[in-house]
Amino acid sequence: MRLNKLITTYLSLILIASSLAQAKEIKLLTSIKPIQLIAAAIQEGISTPEVLLPVGASAHHYSLRPDDIQKIQNADLFYWIGPDMEIFLTKTVATRNNNATAIQKLPNIKLRHFSENEKDHDEHDHEHQAGQIDPHLWLSPENANIIATRMAEDLSKLDPENKEHYQHNLQVFQTELNATDRAIRDELDKVTLVPFFVSHETYDYFEAAYGVKHAGVFSLNSSVQPGVKQVAEMQERLKSMGNSCIFYEPPIKPKLIDTLTNNLPVKSYELDAMGAEVPMTSKGYPALLNELAKQLLQCKK
Repeated sequence: MRLNKLITTYLSLILIASSLAQAKEIKLLTSIKPIQLIAAAIQEGISTPEVLLPVGASAHHYSLRPDDIQKIQNADLFYWIGPDMEIFLTKTVATRNNNATAIQKLPNIKLRHFSENEKDHDEHDHEHQAGQIDPHLWLSPENANIIATRMAEDLSKLDPENKEHYQHNLQVFQTELNATDRAIRDELDKVTLVPFFVSHETYDYFEAAYGVKHAGVFSLNSSVQPGVKQVAEMQERLKSMGNSCIFYEPPIKPKLIDTLTNNLPVKSYELDAMGAEVPMTSKGYPALLNELAKQLLQCKK
């Protein structure tokens, strides 16, 4: 009898070990870090998502390397913003069938378009054309919730044994996101910001969510530097605004900022939509929103 019990226990352990050995870890890949931060919340306690573009790389100008293509091919799930931001991915993604998700095409995702009335946008920057889809959709908390919900659904289909875990993680994410959203809204409602300019038309989703609006766009990071006349026009614009701010995208402060703000009551700060300095954890996406709000609040009156 005792021998039979030992044999049964031994066989059970073998079956459990075999099952664990056969369990496949879901490889989730995202094109950019902000989407990776959302995925990290949903995969918390199970796996860690990977990201394609390194920190500091531009999604508008990136070129795939052979190892990037291999990562995409090996991913069980791949989330990218879509062709309006990452045209370089279109051909490779075409071979991924249902494993690749263009977030801008998700049902219920809220899309904005670049303004046709952005009168303060430099004419020398043609990266974003009026009327085109604004692809910086991850800066909307509402969109982040839609993305997280889709990820939980996809992961649950591929890994049904952990479905409850993914759904629990989704609920935790939604709770933290809602709390962060309310806190930012309350904080920004308490203050008045001085007029502020941005160096790239990136932040409209965040601004729309929290009722703020930039005064204009100075394309300081453009590969085509503005001429003397354009610089003079920017300076006149800043001078007419009085106390104001210019936000630039990290990691490098454009040299032109010092020229523009010389002898003017204008301050300059980073405004990071990509979360370059945000830790890659399950709480990373709310931290990204908090950091953006904190950076904006440097320009309160």
